[in-house]
Amino acid sequence: MTPTYVVTDIEVNGPTPGEHSMLAFASVALDAEGQEVESFEAVLETLPEAGEDPITRQWFRNFPEAWTAATTNPQPPEEVMQRYAAWVRTLPGQPVFAAHPLAFDGAWIDYYLRRFLGIRMLKGPWIGERLFYTPGLCIQAFAAGRTGRRFESCTSEAFPPEWLGHVPHSHISIEDARGSANLLRTLLKMTAPGEPPPDQRRHP
Repeated sequence: MTPTYVVTDIEVNGPTPGEHSMLAFASVALDAEGQEVESFEAVLETLPEAGEDPITRQWFRNFPEAWTAATTNPQPPEEVMQRYAAWVRTLPGQPVFAAHPLAFDGAWIDYYLRRFLGIRMLKGPWIGERLFYTPGLCIQAFAAGRTGRRFESCTSEAFPPEWLGHVPHSHISIEDARGSANLLRTLLKMTAPGEPPPDQRRHP
């Protein structure tokens, strides 16, 4: 396996897929050495039957630029997900979905892929296409393992700015995806206890 890490960040108007809508998302693809290959970003129309969570909307008032970025020129979700799946299929190697954290961002991408394309995001014993190889990579958990930090201490705000390539965590999807991609690149270059140096590793 030669992985291509598809580092993804989403912006939503509430906590629950289907009850609320994904407003925007972006993915930055990295090769096995952590070098950027390509990127993808999109703004989506809200789901017609879904509502808006007032707490999330109030939170966005603190980030007006992020709200503008997540709501300007939205496109139909089905068209966006078709373009996204086509983009992932063109990536070299085996695409591995990655997010910080995996559970939140991954649930939304999986829901939209299932709803609009009828395919699943992650590997499993199901009939039909799965878009990504392996169950995915949680960058937050990976950071805890690589650095020895406590899991709850592995937040974007807690890492040295240079680990994120000095990209601020702005809640604009492409910026946050690129910051997480820079963090993953940093972590890939680190050596965990008992692990050989990066230049001596073999990717499974």
